[in-house]
Amino acid sequence: MYAIIATGGKQYKVSEGDVIKVEKLGVEAGSKYKFDQVLAVGGDTLTVGTPTVAGATVTASVAGDGKSKKVIVYKYKRKSGYHKKNGHRQQYTEVKIEKIAVRKPRAKKAADEAEAVEE
Repeated sequence: MYAIIATGGKQYKVSEGDVIKVEKLGVEAGSKYKFDQVLAVGGDTLTVGTPTVAGATVTASVAGDGKSKKVIVYKYKRKSGYHKKNGHRQQYTEVKIEKIAVRKPRAKKAADEAEAVEE
């Protein structure tokens, strides 16, 4: 079973046991985090949300925070002596996917019967 989740402006395909690096969440290491924006859930059948799958959540445990490799930004203009060097290290949170849960929607038949009884 796998799921496609959205967090930090990016989308990730995850399955149980995966360890991924996502944009910094601001959560302590060792705690649990629940991803609510589940775009699709796959397995035997694929369920695609509009835009998200109703009742689907992905639970993960936070392993820790870190910084990715440094990216160098170098600006240069010829003949004018302009040089500008800048670096950036993006922060991330490392999480381990523990559980993909999909809650089945309530049966409409029971709701229709309840309405018929009230009338």
